Amino acid sequence: MGATGSGKSKLSIDLATRGFNSEIINSDKIQVSKGLDITTNKISINEQSGVVHHLLGEFSGPELFSPSDFRHTADNRITDIINRRRLPLIVGGSNSFIYALLSNQFNPGVDVFDEINPVQCISKELRYHCCFILVDVLTPVLNRYLFQRVDEMMNSGMYEELEEFFAKNGFSDRNTGIRKAIGVPEMEGYFRNLKNCTTVQEKCRLYEAALREIKENTKELAEKQIRKIQRLRESGWDLQKVDATEALRAKMTPGNSKIPATEIWERQVVLPSMKIVKQFLL
Repeated sequence: MGATGSGKSKLSIDLATRGFNSEIINSDKIQVSKGLDITTNKISINEQSGVVHHLLGEFSGPELFSPSDFRHTADNRITDIINRRRLPLIVGGSNSFIYALLSNQFNPGVDVFDEINPVQCISKELRYHCCFILVDVLTPVLNRYLFQRVDEMMNSGMYEELEEFFAKNGFSDRNTGIRKAIGVPEMEGYFRNLKNCTTVQEKCRLYEAALREIKENTKELAEKQIRKIQRLRESGWDLQKVDATEALRAKMTPGNSKIPATEIWERQVVLPSMKIVKQFLL
């Protein structure tokens, strides 16, 4: 568990390839949908390192997967994985999905993360015996990394991916399904208005405005995810924390760190997480 950009997917691969005989179930409600792999920041085939992934880009349709859908579908995948004597790893930023899957008293009609509801409405009784690892990052470092990651995604083909998406699917007044992904509505506004720009400067200003909006919305998403995680902790969920702050800091400024980011990640995130999992499996 953790905010977007904290390194959950990377950690899951590190754990799955370290002898835990695991398969990964994606619990990101946007990444469940097919398409826009760069925009939705799906882990690439190469990054998956041969680890089997479930519910990653499997579904298409006008609406997003609901928490109830995830509860039912993930249940079946978990049963299959366990029956094959493998360890399921649930990985993703949609805490509503994680709660729906694990809570023994899940009510799809109640949003337990809405702050108008008391923390006590969150069920502490879980349907599975499970271990929680929370990848934590200090907010200023995470925000800086998220902004940098948006730039990297744009440089890696996000612009072209969305340009092709709108050319094929057109614009819409309703953001449904995968159109709810951060980056889609912001860039839709950009492409809609691009034809009205008569100078390069106007096009640049329009692009920069869309980029700023993507970054701010990504930051807001991380803040919402952190608040939801905090509510789970306050209700009694035992989330064991590992700190990825220094690893992300070193990754952003490799020339300023005496120790490589990969080594910091290994020492401060992977090894403590392996210890947590090994203790859980005893």
